[in-house]
Amino acid sequence: MADSGIRVRFCPSPTGNPHVGMVRTALFNWAYARHTGGTFVFRIEDTDSARDSEDSYDALLEALSWLSLTWDEGPVVGGPHTPYRQSERMREGIYADVARRLEDSGHAYRCYCTPEELEERRAQAREEHRPPGYDGHCRDLTAEERAGLAAEGRPSVLRLRMPDRDWEWDDLVRGPITFAADQVPDFVLLRANGEPLYTLVNPVDDALMGITHVLRGEDLLSSTPRQLALYEALGAIGVTDGSVPRFGHLPYVMGEGNKKLSKRDPESSLQWYRDEGYLPEALLNYLSLLGWSMGEDREFFSKEQLADAFTLDRVSPNPARFDLKKCTAINGDWIRTLAPDDLAERIVPFLVRAGLVVEPLDDPTRRLLAQAVPLVQERMETLGQAVGMVGFLLADDDRFTLDPADAEAMLDADGRSVVAAALEALSGIPEWTTASIEEALRAALVDGLGLKPKVAFGPVRVAVTGRRVSPPLFESMELLGRERSLHRLAAAR
Repeated sequence: MADSGIRVRFCPSPTGNPHVGMVRTALFNWAYARHTGGTFVFRIEDTDSARDSEDSYDALLEALSWLSLTWDEGPVVGGPHTPYRQSERMREGIYADVARRLEDSGHAYRCYCTPEELEERRAQAREEHRPPGYDGHCRDLTAEERAGLAAEGRPSVLRLRMPDRDWEWDDLVRGPITFAADQVPDFVLLRANGEPLYTLVNPVDDALMGITHVLRGEDLLSSTPRQLALYEALGAIGVTDGSVPRFGHLPYVMGEGNKKLSKRDPESSLQWYRDEGYLPEALLNYLSLLGWSMGEDREFFSKEQLADAFTLDRVSPNPARFDLKKCTAINGDWIRTLAPDDLAERIVPFLVRAGLVVEPLDDPTRRLLAQAVPLVQERMETLGQAVGMVGFLLADDDRFTLDPADAEAMLDADGRSVVAAALEALSGIPEWTTASIEEALRAALVDGLGLKPKVAFGPVRVAVTGRRVSPPLFESMELLGRERSLHRLAAAR
């Protein structure tokens, strides 16, 4: 599409590991930019030196790359508004210059209140049932009063002078929203040490980078009046042309117990899904369903199809519950869409991690995987499950083990008798093929011993694969080979 002029941004802080709520925000911004022919800006908000880390920064870049959420401007790719890391922008003096201009123009002022004084006045306000926000104590100090407080050695923060009026906007997700003036007190832009806060750097960068639409989490809704006021002030001092982006606040992602999904919840960590073997295609597919609907009860689609259909009128303001079972089911559906050779390549890292193969794979191992993957593809829900499903084919006999619980359940005295009969029936078959293996076992165990197939083949399956759940038994034994199959039956017997 031709450039629409729409510019959205994803601006995480590099603290900790990326989580799925953050990814959902990135995805919706990416999809809106791609749908409208706009620009997707990736910006790093790393002005909090106490919490930000390079490891987290690297993890953010790597996560978006793994998800194939490509950005048009930002780290690595550059763009017309470099740098895209706020720590670098701070060193260039961008925020200090804006803060100085706001103070010189009277849109911001120095506040010398100590934390103890602020808390004392907040407590009094609560007792008197007044809003506990900042009460404007330093708002109208004279130049002499400010100089006297500074001479006492009192540190000061810089606060924005909020206009005394209500704040209204038409939210792209929630419709008309109003905040009363007394709900939005004067707020801090610069710490006493001169470091800029999120309340300054975020709107300043949005303004300087020409962001037209801000799609962000519902938890930031209450900060929107502050941003609107700062945009107004930036326009008044000539930093911007006075334009203001449109805001849309995305619904919460809820976890267990209808509580907001927290970074501390295991299912919130993007890395957990990667370690378990969820496909990036599947994870994006599921996350897009958390607060958005394609309609027509359609729940399986690619990110390209999402971008084609994504409109903000289908974003719900209601909280969305994260359902791990549904996410896993969608992942299984995606696994079944992969070409077998693609799936084989994707499971290799999990087999390497389990110590079953080493890279680069030799030709016999590649051929074995190529034959095994079609047998397990329909049964897999995560890539990590491949270790349990095909591991028996790759493990040397001295490393092959039986699942203790499955062995206890299936290889009791009766089970070992079944295994013994299977060993005898298979020892003399002329060809080691799926058909001949099945024919011999059915004749010996089902017809000969009068057992139902589940009872007949369960002990054999555990003896050969180590588990009650495995790829189809007869095909598995053909791949395993005559010698190794008979050896495992004898050991189990």
